[in-house]
Amino acid sequence: MEERLKKLQKAREKGIDPYPYTFDRTHTFSEIRNCFDTLSESQEAVKCCGRILTIRGHGKTLFATLSDGSGKMQIYLRQDRLGDTFESFKLFDLGDFVGIAGTVFKTKTGEITVMVDDVVLLCKALRPLPEKWHGLKDVEIRYRKRYLDLIANPEVRVFFTRRTTVMDAIRMFFNGRGFIEVETPILQPIYGGGEARPFETRYNALEQDMYLRIADELYLKRLIVGGYEKVYEVCKDFRNEGIDRFHNPEFSMLEAYQAYTDYEGIMELVESLLEFLMKDVLGKENITFVEQNVAFRRPFKRLKFVDAINEKIGYDIMSAPENRLNEECKKVGIDYAMLSYAAKIDKLFAEHIQKKIVEPTYVVDHPKILSPFAKTHKSDERCVERFELVICGIELANAFSELNDPIEQRKRFEEQIKQKAVGLREIDEDFLEALEYGMPPTGGLGIGLDRLFMVLLDQPSIRDVILFPQLRKEK
Repeated sequence: MEERLKKLQKAREKGIDPYPYTFDRTHTFSEIRNCFDTLSESQEAVKCCGRILTIRGHGKTLFATLSDGSGKMQIYLRQDRLGDTFESFKLFDLGDFVGIAGTVFKTKTGEITVMVDDVVLLCKALRPLPEKWHGLKDVEIRYRKRYLDLIANPEVRVFFTRRTTVMDAIRMFFNGRGFIEVETPILQPIYGGGEARPFETRYNALEQDMYLRIADELYLKRLIVGGYEKVYEVCKDFRNEGIDRFHNPEFSMLEAYQAYTDYEGIMELVESLLEFLMKDVLGKENITFVEQNVAFRRPFKRLKFVDAINEKIGYDIMSAPENRLNEECKKVGIDYAMLSYAAKIDKLFAEHIQKKIVEPTYVVDHPKILSPFAKTHKSDERCVERFELVICGIELANAFSELNDPIEQRKRFEEQIKQKAVGLREIDEDFLEALEYGMPPTGGLGIGLDRLFMVLLDQPSIRDVILFPQLRKEK
């Protein structure tokens, strides 16, 4: 840094502005490659710019490699062509941004190159790039200083661009089916829509405590009450809980609600969405995720929650006393001390059944105690009409035939509080009042977008699909 600061001072003494306001670029590097034949034949001047990645050569000629948002380009500098500007280039370092003007040609090895007629400094980098930055591998640095990861590993930039492409396609799919994208509050006076510990904050203007939402569900249902028939939201949710390979406290969700359908209709919606993403966006029918080959073939397999876990443990989990659940949790290493009865059932299913599922599978018909917002199953009073989409042991989507009976909904809330559901402190009376005005039969869906991108784009950790994942503060 000391050497770079000295060069910065020398540049200023030479009248070079190290931080100009703009540069009139005519071509990106990819545009130069695509139009090379025309540009080389006409010898049309090009103006391009980027970060210096390498400098090589000595004496009166230099080669350098620049990088812009579209790729890399070699440039060639000659003292007899640049005069004093050639000497000024020696004040530039790896990592600096420069703008160049010149004409294009191919070297003897066939590499497209820009012969530089003029070069200007666009930004002086005061810190050198990390040692061995060509292929930065240190995971801690990659997550904590994502900008260095993006510089050193171009494939990471490609991945996040693909993530955006897939996200745009998801919006196009829902918009094409008549859904309206909406926004609901992040700060909520009463959080709801799931069982989770919230982040708490203070709303000074209103002089009241608030919570960062754990889900969008209850506000989106208010919109169905209000007359919208198809709504969705792409949002950030927040759960003040653990961090691991599949969990980040701040995560991306898509929630969608469609009137006059049930969880069977939502299953068709999900299969159509994934078929569209696989075939029309990614251009394939199979994926590889963490060395597991997964085929997306409709219809997806269905697995009944209660039947599967009962067969595994050898007794009816729905009628088992809590001490027996505790023993079962202890056998498989689940810390059950702070878990509600419902949460223990859920954890046991995840450990015994879910983690072993590979092919796209709908886990259907969950115990009622796990699903306070779902309609009672038509043929089994103990269960509800709910499904979770599981692929490679990961829950990617959760959907219900939504409960629209306000009296039954109140009973479910009361039971949640009785069971000491994590974080739940009070009943959302405003939501119950909305239901009392009437909500039509509705199917609801939540998709964990970060996990979906993990599976579709073969990334082993949720931190690999989030640009700035949460990390402990550096000491």
